[in-house]
Amino acid sequence: MKIYSRFVFALLLVSIFACKSQQEFSQDRRGIKTDTPEVKDEEVPTRPLPDSPVLLQPLSFEMPEIPREFRGVWIATVVNIDWPESGTDSWSNQKEDFLALLDHYKNLNFNAVIVQVRAAGDAFYPSRHAPWSRYLTGKEGIAPQTSENPLTWMIKAAHDRGLEFHAWLNPYRATFDDKTETLSQEHDFFQHPDWMLKYGTKYYYNPGLPEVKEKLLAVIKELVDGYDIDAIHFDDYFYPYKVQNQRFPDQKTFEKYKKPGQTIEDWRRDNVNSLIQAIHQTVKTSKPWVQFGISPFGVWRNQDRDPRGSPTRAGQTNYDDLYADPLTWMQNGWIDYLIPQLYWSMDYELASYRKLNDWWAANSYQTNVYIGNGPYKIRDNADIAWDNPKEINNQVQYTRTLMEIQGNAFFSAKSLFSKNQDVANLLKQELYDSPTLPPAFEPTEPVLIEMPQVLQVEANRDWTKVSLEKPLDPAIRYAMVQGADELSMLAEAEIHTVWVGGQRARALEVSSLNTNYLAIRWIDHFGRIVQTQVFQTPKKTKP
Repeated sequence: MKIYSRFVFALLLVSIFACKSQQEFSQDRRGIKTDTPEVKDEEVPTRPLPDSPVLLQPLSFEMPEIPREFRGVWIATVVNIDWPESGTDSWSNQKEDFLALLDHYKNLNFNAVIVQVRAAGDAFYPSRHAPWSRYLTGKEGIAPQTSENPLTWMIKAAHDRGLEFHAWLNPYRATFDDKTETLSQEHDFFQHPDWMLKYGTKYYYNPGLPEVKEKLLAVIKELVDGYDIDAIHFDDYFYPYKVQNQRFPDQKTFEKYKKPGQTIEDWRRDNVNSLIQAIHQTVKTSKPWVQFGISPFGVWRNQDRDPRGSPTRAGQTNYDDLYADPLTWMQNGWIDYLIPQLYWSMDYELASYRKLNDWWAANSYQTNVYIGNGPYKIRDNADIAWDNPKEINNQVQYTRTLMEIQGNAFFSAKSLFSKNQDVANLLKQELYDSPTLPPAFEPTEPVLIEMPQVLQVEANRDWTKVSLEKPLDPAIRYAMVQGADELSMLAEAEIHTVWVGGQRARALEVSSLNTNYLAIRWIDHFGRIVQTQVFQTPKKTKP
C-alpha cells in the first residue's frame, strides 16, 4: 500500500506541475479567476484512462448555454393558505406536505420558491424578534415539537432540489384580524402597543415611527445573517389597501415627523422609501449575493392621474393608495428584482395583462422584472376569460415576447397543485418542458473565485462521487452535474444539483452517473456559471 500511495502521489505531482506550466491565470470581465485553457473547437481526445485516482483534465468540449428564466411560486402560510395544512399537524406530516409541494414544482421545472416566513408579526423560525407563528404550531408563541429548525430544514429541502429559497415577509401587517386574544405575550402588540395602529379589522405597525423601521431592519438582519436564503422578498402590503369611510390613523405621527411643507401622502411614501433603501443596505452589507425583491400591486398609477402611468382604471394604485413607489426603488438600485402582480386576464378592460406587461417592460430601469400571475382565478372569477384553462399559458407566452421581462411567478402554490392540474400540465407541456436557470446578478465589486480541480470520480450502481483537489472556494454556491455515455447526449441528460453554499466541500455526491462522460457547471452565489468542465471518466462497472 505504501508503494502504491507513493506512486499515485508522484503521478499527482507530475500532473499538477504539468498543468500549471501550460496554463496561466486570467481574469475575465467579471473578475473571476480561471485556470483552465480557453475552450476550442477541436476533436475530443479519446484515450485509455487509468483506474482512479487520477487528476482529471477537462476536455475541450463546449457545453451549450442553459436558458435563463425566473420560474417562481409563492407558498403562502398565513391562515394556512398553502402550507402547512394545519398548525396542529405533526411536524413530520408538515414536512411531507412541504416536500410534496417542492417535488411538484420541481417536476414542473420551476427554479424558485417564495416562502412566507413572517405573516403577521410572527416567525416560522426561532427568533429574538417575534413569537412562533400559530400557522405553524397551532398556538402563537409555542415552539414546534421538533429539535429541527423548520426554516433551516425548508431551505435545505429546496436547495437539494435545485430551487432558490426566497424568504417572504410582510413588513407592516401586525395581525391578520382583531382577535388579539390569540396573540402571544411576546408579540409586538403587547411588547410595543404604541407601535400599533388599528385600521379595518387588522392592526398595523406604524410606518412613520423610527422605532418600527429599526425593528424591521433587525428582523431582516437576523434572517440574512442566520440562514442560507437566496433572497428577502416583500409582497404588496405597505400602507394598507383603503377601507371605505375610514382614515388611516397616523396623523399624530405625521405632525411629529413631517418635513417642512411635506404633505401626508409624500411623507408616507418617504417612510416606505426610507425602509426599502435601509433594507437594501442591510442585506448587501451582510451578504452581497442575497437578493432583495418586491412584488407590488400591478398598477403604479393610472394614466388619468399621471401621464407616465399605465392605460388602466384600477380602483387603487401603488403610488396613490399604498404609498409605494416601485419606480423610485428601481431608479435608485434599491431592489434586485420586481414582480408586479398582474392578476388580470389578457384583455381585461380596467387593467389589461397585455397592456401592463408592455408598461412594466418600458419602465424597468435596468432592474430584473418578472410578472406575477394568478392561476388561483382559473374557473373561479367573474371574468369569463378565466374559464379558459389556457389563459395562464397565453399570458406567459406574451410575457416572453418582451425582452425586458425575465420570467414569471405564480400565486399561489395550491392553485397549480391540488387545483387546476390540467393548467399545470399545459404549462409544463407547452412552455416549461425543460429546466432553466434563474437570472444571474453581477456583484458591485469583482469577486475572485478559485476554480475547482477534479481529482477523481468514483461510481457504482447507486452513487457517483466527485473528489476535488482541495476544498471548494466558499463563493461557489452549487454544482449542476450531468452524465452520459456519448458526448452528444450530455447536454440533454438529467441535471443533478448539488448545493454547497460556502461549505468548502472536498467532494460532491449524486445518484449514480456511472457514465463515460461527466459535465459539471460550477455556479457562484450570484447565480453566474463561473466554469463548465467536461471529463472523460474511468468506468468501474457497467450499469
